[in-house]
Amino acid sequence: MTDEVNNSERVLLEGANWRELRFYQKSEALYQMTFVFCERFLPKYGDRTVDQMVQAARSGKQNIIEGSEDGKTSTEMELRLLNVARSSIHELREDFKDYLLSRKLPLWNNKHPRYLAMREFTKAHNRLADYEPFFQKWNDEEMANTGYTMCCQIDVLMNGYLATLEDRFRKEGGMKERMYRVRTGYRAEQDRKMKEMEATIKRQELRIKELETELKRIREKAR
Repeated sequence: MTDEVNNSERVLLEGANWRELRFYQKSEALYQMTFVFCERFLPKYGDRTVDQMVQAARSGKQNIIEGSEDGKTSTEMELRLLNVARSSIHELREDFKDYLLSRKLPLWNNKHPRYLAMREFTKAHNRLADYEPFFQKWNDEEMANTGYTMCCQIDVLMNGYLATLEDRFRKEGGMKERMYRVRTGYRAEQDRKMKEMEATIKRQELRIKELETELKRIREKAR
């Protein structure tokens, strides 16, 4: 321990850069795609599904941002908000599925001739720029199946990330626990320095006494 405060313990966590999280990037692309999907294929008025789908897509994206930002102070809050994001993505996934089933359109699986290519594309591409060129080209079946698959992939990615956060929370606790450890670490460091200073003073006092004794002996010898 050479620093005044033990730097191995932090009150504020560094936190992830949410812009670089793959599941955030996918959620951003998914939100924009959902908006265009609703605009192209659902009634502009009188259908609550439009608002529900757009809001679910937005909630997924926004709660990832808020959760990552709040994670700098509270892992517990980050976990809570990311689980809200997951729930919103689940809701959106079911909306895409319902759209397909209600219109007798196929929900692509590994037996569908286009499923593997679509799955590999969505697995390899995360950013909005990768998907935007197709927004006006895909038909409703293609777009809904792509949206459904992206929802599934976001969920898998988030599950892995949440498991990491939960493990960190178990090991490090929340902000109160970190503050306590930082405070107690600081106090322990101050106590250690005080003891070192007291020991140094005692050594100096002993040395002064030795010098005084030596000086007295020299003076007596000189008489």
